[in-house]
Amino acid sequence: MLFIYRRNLMPDFNTRKQIFLPIIFATIFIIGLAGGRFFTQKTLKNDTLQPVVSKLNSMLDFIESEYVDSISKEDIVEKAIPEILKELDPHSQYIPARELQSMNEPLEGNFDGIGIQFNIQEDTIVVISVIQSGPSEKIGLLAGDRIVKVNDTIVAGVKITNEKVIKKLKGKKGTTVNVKIRRKHEKELLSFDIIRDQIPLYSVDASFMLTGNIGYVKISKFAKTTQFEFRRAVSRLKKKGMTKIVVDLRGNGGGYLDAAIKLADEFLDDKKLIVFTKGKARPKTPYYATSFGFCQNMDVAVLIDEYSASASEIFAGALQDNDKGTIIGRRSFGKGLVQEPVVFNDGSELRLTIARYYTPTGRCIQKPYSKDLVEYYHDINNRFSNGEFEQADSSKFADSLKFTTPGGHTVYGGGGIMPDIFVPMDTSGYTPYLNKILNKGLVYKFAFHYTDNNRVKLKETGDVNVLEKYLDNHAVLNEFIDYVSKNGVPANQAQIEKSRTLIKIQVYAYIARNIFDDNGFYPIILSIDNTTNRAIQVLKNKK
Repeated sequence: MLFIYRRNLMPDFNTRKQIFLPIIFATIFIIGLAGGRFFTQKTLKNDTLQPVVSKLNSMLDFIESEYVDSISKEDIVEKAIPEILKELDPHSQYIPARELQSMNEPLEGNFDGIGIQFNIQEDTIVVISVIQSGPSEKIGLLAGDRIVKVNDTIVAGVKITNEKVIKKLKGKKGTTVNVKIRRKHEKELLSFDIIRDQIPLYSVDASFMLTGNIGYVKISKFAKTTQFEFRRAVSRLKKKGMTKIVVDLRGNGGGYLDAAIKLADEFLDDKKLIVFTKGKARPKTPYYATSFGFCQNMDVAVLIDEYSASASEIFAGALQDNDKGTIIGRRSFGKGLVQEPVVFNDGSELRLTIARYYTPTGRCIQKPYSKDLVEYYHDINNRFSNGEFEQADSSKFADSLKFTTPGGHTVYGGGGIMPDIFVPMDTSGYTPYLNKILNKGLVYKFAFHYTDNNRVKLKETGDVNVLEKYLDNHAVLNEFIDYVSKNGVPANQAQIEKSRTLIKIQVYAYIARNIFDDNGFYPIILSIDNTTNRAIQVLKNKK
């Protein structure tokens, strides 16, 4: 499935929050367990818990034997554990055995499957792209192919869901799945036997040059492979002349503690403190940089926003507290609780909060919380309503929340990382016309159809800049406005003119993504991004 990037282009916030906040918080909780796999994993057999929970077990036994209807004690326990954890903190979590593998996969760096990105368009599974060197590419699947059957089961026109598609296509390495494909200009269905293999999951979404010597690296999560991916991207960009770098952590919900430490180590000098943890039953544990950093002599700007959490905050806080680089954007999420995994003998896992994270100056990353989890979940909404996305206000920080770096800079505690340079949310080009287009998903739909009908010609451009010129020459923006009118959004010339640049950038970026993946998408979408442009300005001024 494709990741739809709209982080810097936010229309009606109330509409967007209803759609995306559950996804965003789920993402932060799933991949934001920085340290969850870093600490030594413990195993508890159920019988070791008997002395502690004898009263609870007695009650459950009584309910199971005497309740008016037949019930399962195991089902009650499965439902009760999450409710118990809600009484502790927002991030302690119980994961049933059936869900554990899928929750761990994003951070493990790979999964077993056929190696495609797909989307469901008009009740049909459409291959958006095939993963390089994956089993689907090797066997001959192409972007634009429609999957009609999987193992002789019809999957087109049957209201299939993303979850069901994944279930049918994923499987153990070495197993075979047959797919029947409808391909343009082919009269008959094409049949492919695909042998499943290990498919890489990448945490570095994009890396390219912003200017002659300023490179850009977008990191979506902190996974096992992040340091390797980052070093590979940096090595490639250095060959292109990169001497300064922008690391974009906006929307990065976190990941593994050791991945964040390794990335901070790339920039910090030997023996510099990166982060420390401390809890009631856990002594203070510091983590230090080494002398092997890949970017120690490189100027860096780090981009964060309200969705940067956990490991992202550890990385940003480590650089900020060591006077390394410039943090740019808006205050981060504020997730600084350490979870330790406890595995039960049925394969389920408890991730219990056992400590807090602190930046090198002693700031606690975790924002305040109470047992009212609804209020915790709505913190970002409240920050928006209170004007925090429009104007930075450090006056609200008490003296006890102010800390000083070795270089004499004031930084702030109280939850999250306050950037060195605040960049407000940019809504200047938004109109009701654009909001309707975005809410109906018309940009993405048009980009898909346009790409589908012109794939060969678009690929022949071979370069993002050439692609943009091609789209200009073929009046694609006018074609999109006609498409929008035919799909329920009448033209409004005044609002079109006000939103023209945003509309054009979005349409072009999504078409580019369909041809060149994220390395085609981000150069276009970031061309009008105020935060990125501010980072370029800051780095250009560094001597």
